[in-house]
Amino acid sequence: MQRIRLRYTKRGRLRFTSHRDFQRAFERALRRAEVPMAYSAGFTPHPKVSYANAAPTGTGSEAEYLEIALTAPRDPEQLRALLDESLPTGLDITEAVEARTSGLADRLTASVWELRLDGVPPEEARRAADAFNAAETVEVQRLAKNGVRTFDARSAVASLEVRGPEETHSSQADRPTDQPCAILRLVVRHVTPAVRPDDVLSGLRAVADLAPPVPAAVTRLAQGLFDEETGTVTDPLAPDREAVEAHQTAEPTAAATASA
Repeated sequence: MQRIRLRYTKRGRLRFTSHRDFQRAFERALRRAEVPMAYSAGFTPHPKVSYANAAPTGTGSEAEYLEIALTAPRDPEQLRALLDESLPTGLDITEAVEARTSGLADRLTASVWELRLDGVPPEEARRAADAFNAAETVEVQRLAKNGVRTFDARSAVASLEVRGPEETHSSQADRPTDQPCAILRLVVRHVTPAVRPDDVLSGLRAVADLAPPVPAAVTRLAQGLFDEETGTVTDPLAPDREAVEAHQTAEPTAAATASA
């Protein structure tokens, strides 16, 4: 059985698709691309697809991950191209690598988020970010299944800074040019309870009365293992990529040794 790990995006209007919507679209793409999927046992078999830490509905993402199990080997790049062609524009498969290591979900310990705050002057956002960073705790509330839940949004945030308009991920066409626009860049650890970008916005409102006039445009730029020393988020597919390269390098060596 071959396992393939995929990185995909949610862009444009497709950011408003739910995780269940994406699951349905992806399973249709698997059928269209005639992927030799492995299926679960039981009365209602399902294709073996493992989704990892999906972004909330309404947020864009450049770094969503999943893993599929195949009954016959396929070239990862060809598989990526076939699946990408079978999905709507905005749900794009950007990378595929054969799984050669374990624990993909364990390597998703933090996310990098961009929050575009239209109508907010950068200096006002910077003042709010400074107040948030200076606070030891920032309590926010969220409505959960069992009622309103209060938790600390500060401890999960490894970094929060204001970026210039030229450093934003979003295209100029997506932003009004005649209004101020602040860009926040967050690195948030994956903790329990999960701290989401909207929780950080609630925290900014609590500590600095920052209230954007329109909803923030939120995009996940990356997710992976958080490096405590550098404060960066590493590529979760890098170990698999390196293992594949090492295997490809070892094969000619082994063949040469056997023929000698």
